[in-house]
This record gives sequence, C-alpha cells and structure tokens, in this order.
Amino acid sequence: MRKKSQQEHKKPELIAPAGDMNKLKTAIEYGADAVYAGGKEFNLRNAASNFTLDDIGFASDYVHKRDKKIYIALNIFAHNYHIHKIEQYLRELAKYPVDALIFSDPGVLTIVKDILPEIPIHLSTQANCTNYESVNFWYKQGIKRIVLARELSLDEISEISSSSDCETEVFVHGAMCISYSGRCYLSAYMANRGANVGDCAQSCRWKYSIVEEERPNEFFKVFEDGEFTSIMSSRDLCMIQHIPELISAGVDAWKIEGRMKSQYYVATVTRVYREAIDTFFENDVYKYQSMWLEELGKISHRDYNTGFFLGNPGGNGQKVSAGDGYTRTYKFIGLFDNLKDDKFAEVLVKNKFQVGTDIEVMGKKTDQDFVQNVKEMYNQEMKPIKEANPGQRVFIIPERPVEEYFIIRRKDCGYRLSS
Repeated sequence: MRKKSQQEHKKPELIAPAGDMNKLKTAIEYGADAVYAGGKEFNLRNAASNFTLDDIGFASDYVHKRDKKIYIALNIFAHNYHIHKIEQYLRELAKYPVDALIFSDPGVLTIVKDILPEIPIHLSTQANCTNYESVNFWYKQGIKRIVLARELSLDEISEISSSSDCETEVFVHGAMCISYSGRCYLSAYMANRGANVGDCAQSCRWKYSIVEEERPNEFFKVFEDGEFTSIMSSRDLCMIQHIPELISAGVDAWKIEGRMKSQYYVATVTRVYREAIDTFFENDVYKYQSMWLEELGKISHRDYNTGFFLGNPGGNGQKVSAGDGYTRTYKFIGLFDNLKDDKFAEVLVKNKFQVGTDIEVMGKKTDQDFVQNVKEMYNQEMKPIKEANPGQRVFIIPERPVEEYFIIRRKDCGYRLSS
C-alpha cells in the first residue's frame, strides 16, 4: 500500500483554550485556528473567568476578523432547573455569530436545535463517544463534530475516522481526569461541587490519610514511593512526540486542554503544536525537534505521558512525582504590551523581577526567542526604577525586536514544588 505524502494528509485544526479574553487573544496570536470558551454558566469550567454575552460578541468579532473560529461550550449535564435558563441564554446568544456550540446532554441538544437550528453543533468528550456506531448515531442527529472520548487508542480513532462522515476531534495536550472522560462524582460527594455542572473541586488531587474506625483521631498518611500518594492524580497528556501518528489517524481537529491555565501556558503549548503541525505539512520529510518537548517542559505540568493513544497506560498513567506532582522550572514574569518607540517596550508585569535579572523573551515562533539581562527599567513617568511588581506597567529596552504579546519568563529554582 502506497504511503501518503504529507500533502495528501488532512491538516488538523488546532484549537486552544480561552478562559478569558486575554487568553483568547494570546491563543490567536500564537497560532490557534480556533478557540473554545464558556459563558458565565452551563459549561464545565465555572472556575475560569469565562465570557459574558457581550464578551462573546466581542470575541467573535475579534477571531473572525483574523479568519479564525470560536466554539462555545454548553456542555453541562442539565437538571430541570437549568432548562428555562438555557433557553433564555440561547435566545440571547443568537445575536452573536459563534461558529459552533459544544454540548453533552441530549436534552440540551433538543433545545439548541429548536432555538438555533442553523448553528453547527459539536459533541463534547463528556458524552463518552468511544465507537464508530455512536459517532454515526450522533451524526444522524445533526452533529457536525464529535470530540472523542479520551480513552481511545490511535487505532480505534483511525477506524472511527474512516467509518464515518462526521468530523472528529481529540485532546492532544493537557490535564487528564482520573474519571471516565470527566464523569466524576467524587467532587460532588466530598465538596458539594458537581464536576458535571462545571464546578469540580479536583478532589482526586487532594492528599489523603487512612483512619482506623476505633482510633478516629489517629491519621496515617498514605505513601507511595515513600513520599506521598498519587493514586488518583493522573499525569498530563502530551502527544508532541507523535505528530505523524496523530495526523495518520485522520482526526479533523486537535484540542489543547486548559481554560483555567495562564496566558503563558496557552502561548507556549499553542505555538509548539502550531510549529509541529506546520513542520509536518511544509516539508517533504518530517523531523521531530526535541526543543518542542523542552519548551513544553517550561510550563507548570505534571509528568507527561501519551494517555490512551498508544494503549492503556495502566499505573504509568497515574504515577506522578513528589510533592504535588507539578514541575515548575520557569516563571511567567510579564508580557510585552505596547511598543513605545524603537528603543523602549512596555511590559505588563505578572511576577516580580529586578534590574539585573536574566530573562528569556518568548516570541510567537521559537526562532524569535532570545535571552538578555535587564540592565535598565523605567516606570510610566519614564523614571528609573530597580524593581517591578505584579500588575505594574514598566518599560525595558529589549535587545532584539519584540511584538505585542511576546512573553517574558525566567528560569526558576528548577525543582518540583510541594503543595
């Protein structure tokens, strides 16, 4: 059988998370083809800042002017008390030209088709779609795209893609839930915060102890590897080392998890996957670049693995490292906002830094990155200062050309932090 050339493969749409307007703009600036966002209600990330209806209107205008797309999550599992509110919300949302709605609940689908019959509809990963018959069922209901369950292998995904006319989408990077495609009751039971209506408390990440019935005040820590327990805390998904396999599976869209993550996270992950996809399609021979994984190591993350794509990960899927399992080796200290002139550039400060600090400037493409020392710093009145604090706007002199949304980071202590 003849092997397909790069040009014969389907180029996937890259979808980035937009927890708020700043993150949405960052995602677009760093190469996303589309973003997904939530309103103030009815989506599974209530703890994100999210968007008012007016925000959605502004966001739609912003992305469409740049020939990009915006998808709005409406993917809670609705109770009776939600129905009337969802109907009202959709009637208001009809004023704004969003590109699709993402849903999980068949009842919500009925409401959407009644109130917004022309809008494309995507099925959320929460709906646990794991086989081509389910995909074809939803396709017959008018669904344009299925966000497949995270528990599928690449072979299963490839079979689904070749057995249905429905578009497919998969998560390729980000946090993984210990429960089946996010269908968890632990948070609701332990913290009265329902994961399936957007208010997960991440109880799986908590530290636990054993208590013996007759000794209620004696707590015995649950240790794993002699340090801590991670029996319910899964590793993060990262597929950057398997770009050709993902493309060969025929998936229409790749999604990055993280509507509650920082602008720095959104920028870093989006630009790496953008560059990897473009490298595949712009060259006759694809070559993986180790710096992509190195870059993804510079964001706060748990140990990476490949989820279920290459088979059931077993214990390796949950086994993370000491402390809270996070690696944080770089700190996001600011981003360039306005370019004052050929010499000075304004920085919106995210974390404290001083004159004399060695910084890395992160561009929208990896070949724009550079390292320099901050030799001078000025406040808004252009008076010299020695230190910048979070929320402050300061001016520095970049040693190479920079653009709005270029990010400043610095190497941190380089160890895993405990909670």
